[in-house]
Order: sequence, then C-alpha cells, then structure tokens
Amino acid sequence: MWGFKGFPITDARIGRWVLAAEDICFKNTVLSYFFRLGKCIPITRGGGIYQEHMNEALDRLRDGAWLHTFPEGKVCQEEAPIRRLKWGTASLIARAPVTPIVLPIVHHGLQKVMPENYMFGRRPLLPLWNRNINTVIGEPIEFDLPKLKQTALYRSKDSSHSGARWPILKPCGLDEAAQRWLYTSISERIRTVMERLQSLGKLKC
Repeated sequence: MWGFKGFPITDARIGRWVLAAEDICFKNTVLSYFFRLGKCIPITRGGGIYQEHMNEALDRLRDGAWLHTFPEGKVCQEEAPIRRLKWGTASLIARAPVTPIVLPIVHHGLQKVMPENYMFGRRPLLPLWNRNINTVIGEPIEFDLPKLKQTALYRSKDSSHSGARWPILKPCGLDEAAQRWLYTSISERIRTVMERLQSLGKLKC
C-alpha cells in the first residue's frame, strides 16, 4: 500500500504505526512478534473504544507519531458506498492530548490483488500481480474540537440515551451520550470525505 514512488518506506523512524486486528495479525507468537516489529498495535474487533491498546494508540499520538487506522473496522471488497465508520478513529481524534492532523487516504484495486473469494471462496496463496491500484490522498481534515465538544454537551441534554458505561471524557466532562454524538459527528465528516476520494479512485482505476 505504501510502495508508491517517493514514499519513505525504508526509514523506520518515520514509518507509520497502525491499528491491526488481533484475531488476524496476533493469533500466535510468531505473527505477534512479526507485526509488533512492523509497528502494529493489536486491536480486538468488537472490544470497544476503551479497550487496553487504545491507550497505547493515544500514547503514540501524544508522541507526535503517525498513526494509521482503517476506520471501517473490517475488510471491505464489495463495490458499495462506504459503510458507517466505527467510532475508534473518532474517539482517538477527540481523546488525543493534541488534536492530530487527519489525512484521509482511500485505495482502490487492492481487492484485485488479494480477492476474498478467489477460488472456492478462499484468498489466493500469494498476492496476484499486474493489477492496477490507485491510492488517493485527500487534503487534511481539520476539526474544531472545542466547538464540537460544546455542541455535544448541548445536544446530549436532549438525548434519550441513558447509562454510564463509559468513563467521563475529561477535561470537558462529556458523558456517554455526549461522546456518542461527538464520535458520530466526526465519523460522518470523515466518511463523507472518503466517499468523495473513493469516487476519484474508481474513475482513475
């Protein structure tokens, strides 16, 4: 994915950290060691936004590192609009000590390199060659988090959602209802940008 011309793929110091599915990349000792060397952070799909390793991701953002996420939270190879995004990426943006720069990236064509249903409903043993892949990089997305958090507090007063399963988001004091509104708002803006980039990628592929 990062092999396009001019990209610094050989400098580990500036290489990205990435959230990776624990059930795929960390299912045994050898794979865990390999993907940890590749700066992957294990994430349990379905484990929620307050699972243990999300704190590690926040630590990387606090250090100013590049953290790559796949906001859909799953492999999506069908030709369809981008589905509702998971809240993990939005929660990292909102909870990071310093508001990160959000750079949207959409790729198109990798489903032809490693198709999920290649033969008898299985992937090929090796990646397929000579396929066209487009990587479309958009403009950075800026979020006015203080304003969004204030709006979330106001909107949450009218919310019918009740419960206190999530910790209060400090220092602004957002309860679970306010956080749900905030993460939905951030996710929808990212999804809208990604859909526009997806359309550009399909046109060029």
